[in-house]
Amino acid sequence: MLIGYARTSTTEQLAGLDAQLRDLEAAGCEKVFAEQVSSMASRPEFARAIEFAREGDTLVVTKLDRLARSVGKAWEVVEELESKGVGLRILSLGGEPVDTRSATGKLILTIFAGFAQFEREMMLERQKEGIAKAKAEGVYKGRKPTARGKADDARKLRAEGKTVTEISKALGIGRASVYRAIEEVEGDASTGGTHVA
Repeated sequence: MLIGYARTSTTEQLAGLDAQLRDLEAAGCEKVFAEQVSSMASRPEFARAIEFAREGDTLVVTKLDRLARSVGKAWEVVEELESKGVGLRILSLGGEPVDTRSATGKLILTIFAGFAQFEREMMLERQKEGIAKAKAEGVYKGRKPTARGKADDARKLRAEGKTVTEISKALGIGRASVYRAIEEVEGDASTGGTHVA
């Protein structure tokens, strides 16, 4: 059985997720797991996909960066899948599909994962240099905190009767951020403690 896995880093990347789902379906995946979460965070749907896979199955991803950010992480996944008798197929790696069931596929994965890791590390170095230069010139303002920028929206949704969980999902921010936004208003309105359900 072909099992697909699709991932984007943020809720704003819906088009990217839709494209992955379309490609996985076109590749013949019978079951697809999808989520919107950073590759650095816990990925519950990815864990479910691996748990679901049985001997003889193949996990399919559209690109290497949907799976892992480093050579080491990519190989951890391959080894975990191999221990279950499950293969890995990457639909676009250097323009061609790659399957780790072959020695050539494993070699290509290693080479491209190494290049991807190198490219990412170079990008992060350039970013750090740019930030250091901007700070030295006194023009660096930093990134506006996402959750704080959505505090007014959180309060508005709360006033409409939405629960903290519903607000968190709707705005793509953590529950703690929703509580902070609400408590800024509700906490000021009452001298007693504020409890938000």
